[in-house]
Amino acid sequence: MSQPTGDSGGAPAFNLGFREFVALVAALMAINALGIDSMLPALPAIGDALGIHNENQRQWIIAAYVFGFGSMQLVYGPLADRFGRKPVLIASMSLFTAMSVLAAFAWDFPSIIAARVAQGVFAAASRVLAVSIVRDRFSGRQMARVMSLSFIVFLAVPILAPSIGQFILLFAPWRGIFLFLAFFGALLVLWAGLRLPETLHPEDRRPISAGKIASAARVVIGNRYSRGYTLASTMLFGSLMGFINSVQQIFTDIFHEPKLFPVIFASMAASMGFTSYLNSRIVERLGTRFVSHWALIGFIASAGAHSAIALSGHETMLSFALLQAATMACFGLAGSNFGSMAMEPVGHIAGTASSIQGFTSTLGGAALGIVIGQLYDGTTVPVTLGYLVLGLVALVIVLATEQGRLFRPHPVVNEAVP
Repeated sequence: MSQPTGDSGGAPAFNLGFREFVALVAALMAINALGIDSMLPALPAIGDALGIHNENQRQWIIAAYVFGFGSMQLVYGPLADRFGRKPVLIASMSLFTAMSVLAAFAWDFPSIIAARVAQGVFAAASRVLAVSIVRDRFSGRQMARVMSLSFIVFLAVPILAPSIGQFILLFAPWRGIFLFLAFFGALLVLWAGLRLPETLHPEDRRPISAGKIASAARVVIGNRYSRGYTLASTMLFGSLMGFINSVQQIFTDIFHEPKLFPVIFASMAASMGFTSYLNSRIVERLGTRFVSHWALIGFIASAGAHSAIALSGHETMLSFALLQAATMACFGLAGSNFGSMAMEPVGHIAGTASSIQGFTSTLGGAALGIVIGQLYDGTTVPVTLGYLVLGLVALVIVLATEQGRLFRPHPVVNEAVP
């Protein structure tokens, strides 16, 4: 049920309206979609300007950000549990803004990679804090609903981000995209600074102690549901990253339609936005397991059909767009629910739990995605098989987590932290 922060414990009253709260959480989540997807149309221009002539090597401009983003999530959870959500958010987003300006002035391949890693390092706080702030106020199916509503706004960004990048390129060089990211980061700093109260209850603050962090980590990793749904999320995110790493090359090299890329990418991402909205409408009635388990089966079926077409050599731009949209639609139904189910038994240590889960799913997904991306061979086979194989692995993990019982809800008990 809802857990407002204003209480006898002395936390500030939560005066932010529900819609504005959802919008702010979505904006925190969206900064990473902007950091990744707005780059896609600019990869050829960045490569030409900085002497990166190997197209597969340009994928590291995306991967470097994601690796930085994933690697630092372990740090932000304990910081947020000790000092509160708001000061960590303000500091990290301010530094993200500064690193975006630095990236705009990169002069060669090592400097752009270093700047992208730094961007990801400071953007990592947004993911940890978005989940932690939501978990401070909501739990269970209500948390899944809030995350789904946030996901809708968040998914408008990957729908629009390539077009935003393409639009900026009409009037400015690729460096303008990084300056736009700096502007967005500064806007978040002002919004959160002026409107967001601290959501962490004073009695829930945890000192930064290696022993206490290790104890909390043992709970997060040791809980079957936390561990299982985090690993399942890792598989799905890895397949999505494989697609993102390769999609610009697919439209340029295979379909020879780079100008259509932003429009078709938007249509594919829109399917994920629609199902995330659908999830927000049905998840409280049907349950997270019923919705997400069926979605995972649909994900595997769509990926299997797409792989068969790709392997047969009959791939067209239409088949790619339709089947990729179907797969991403299933991802929209599974993704936020998997995250909610992973957090449910460890909500009493939300910051640390979000850090560990985010670290695992993001870094693991980035590694899987770069493997798929580097296997790009001028066909869509690596991407489609990546979806299929990782979807099947996710299903095995979910079956093991639920001990063979799919679709059915069960009570979740928070485990005590020593």
